[in-house]
Amino acid sequence: MAATESREARRSELLSMAENCELIAHQPPQTFWQALQLCYFIQLTLQIESNGHSVSFGRLDQYLYPYFRRDVEVAESLSRDAAIELLQSCWLKLLEVNKIRSGTHSKASAGSPLYQNVTIGGQQWRDGQVSDAVNPLSYAILESCGQLRSTQPNLSVRYHAGISDDFLDACVQVIRCGFGMPAFNNDEIVIPEFIKLGVEPQDAYDYAAIGCIETAVGGKWGYRCTGMSFINFARVMLAALEQGKDAKSGRCFLPQQRGLSLGNFDNFEQAFAQWDEQIRYYTRKSIEVECVVDTVLEENAHDILCSALVDDCIERGKTIKQGGAKYDWVSGLQVGIANLGNSLAAVKKLVFEQGQIGQQELAAALASDYDGLDGERLRQRLINGADKYGNDSDEVDDLLVRAYQCYIDELSNYHNTRFGRGPIGGTYYAGTSSISANVPFGAATTATPDGRKAFTPLAEGASPSSGTDHLGPTAVFNSLGKLPTEAILGGVLLNQKLNPASLENPHDRQTLMLMLRTFFEEHRGWHVQYNIVSRETLLKAKETPQNYRDLVVRVAGYSAFFTALSPEAQDDIIARTEHSL
Repeated sequence: MAATESREARRSELLSMAENCELIAHQPPQTFWQALQLCYFIQLTLQIESNGHSVSFGRLDQYLYPYFRRDVEVAESLSRDAAIELLQSCWLKLLEVNKIRSGTHSKASAGSPLYQNVTIGGQQWRDGQVSDAVNPLSYAILESCGQLRSTQPNLSVRYHAGISDDFLDACVQVIRCGFGMPAFNNDEIVIPEFIKLGVEPQDAYDYAAIGCIETAVGGKWGYRCTGMSFINFARVMLAALEQGKDAKSGRCFLPQQRGLSLGNFDNFEQAFAQWDEQIRYYTRKSIEVECVVDTVLEENAHDILCSALVDDCIERGKTIKQGGAKYDWVSGLQVGIANLGNSLAAVKKLVFEQGQIGQQELAAALASDYDGLDGERLRQRLINGADKYGNDSDEVDDLLVRAYQCYIDELSNYHNTRFGRGPIGGTYYAGTSSISANVPFGAATTATPDGRKAFTPLAEGASPSSGTDHLGPTAVFNSLGKLPTEAILGGVLLNQKLNPASLENPHDRQTLMLMLRTFFEEHRGWHVQYNIVSRETLLKAKETPQNYRDLVVRVAGYSAFFTALSPEAQDDIIARTEHSL
């Protein structure tokens, strides 16, 4: 190409590319360009090797900063603008990576995401001393993504109490760009909880986001930090309220004595006890699925290159799937967390405490999908007569925590297939990253006692059900902060949608910064990310997609082009509550 190129600048660029590729094939990189080129080659090769998701860069601003500093700040052999252009060229190349998925998987991962995460910010551990890790490359990466406004990489920022107002303001400025990034993870929870699990402090301080919001220590973790099976909390809850019968299929996997249709619950505690039994049963079954998947992948997908790059694999002579990594924990996945809390709260208050709705009356309404005028009136009582998660109501929030804790406690009893084979850990913890599975899972779930109609989307992540959080973003923060976030180390995913007018002036941006600090430091928030887009824009984009091909939205723990989503996924995003500051 260089031999036939007539433009001297482009010819020189092509020759430099060739020289870079030749050098890094045999030697360590010497420049920022070469180091970034090597990162891309490794990223691409790992994608080819594994055909996997969530192949992430980790803390790019930390391990590439020595090259950036030498070239941009010291030698000045590379301008900052040129460095940003190189970063953006890498991000564009990431968009070329894709994979063929099954129809079911495509619905659960709407928009064809690859979850290639880049993490910036946070803290660093040096000889027992902790300090802010933000550096000039952190700002450059942030700026490069803000200018490009694309879906890759999936940009995450590690928040901590000592993060500067200047960097936080730079993050908010990028959030204003309206492509759903950056997302925030909270050092103040992740680091101490990792250390309690047995992660060495210098490693805990070096964690990064993987894929959506999950966290791991780069180059030292097992081959996945997210489960392979989802539990539909709403469907399990419906079974618990009806003798253990699945509401959609009628099959009964764990028979129970009591049900709403029989009218034989003496009190709410009996209904809750059946939830406890059902969720523990299905948690055990999900672990069986996890172990089968792990065994098959260990036998058939060895990931030799990836294993060679992960600590302790070579020393032990094991791949990451055989237990070669230093650490190995996996998070479970659930869908419909808010629906669970809202439904139990409605049943407890309206059926058992106030007696406004009879047990058999509710069972009939659920079975008919609230058919007819009487059914709709009952549905409105369920919607308006009981508090909803996301509005800082202890009545529903505490009940959700209690119900969720049943799952957390049961999950902690199990080991993965790498347990006892080398890694520290080898167990499970909870995580709320449901990607876009709330839409297809909702399409397979009948009506629920929170007033949700049959076969409509469930709540995503740990976010409130769409349209039920009426008291503003601070109330949502307060509700979320009551969850046992220290035990949900797979991530507590919160999506919020703000009207673009909310961030137009400096005062509004300062308000958001203060809210973030309060959420993470006082309410023990784990994660938050923002869609800055109006309902009107989304409706126009759905109606005339040809005019909005570049509209990027936050779906779950990732961003996607809005017009590439299914109509069902689009409607789910449109229905989310639009807050103002």
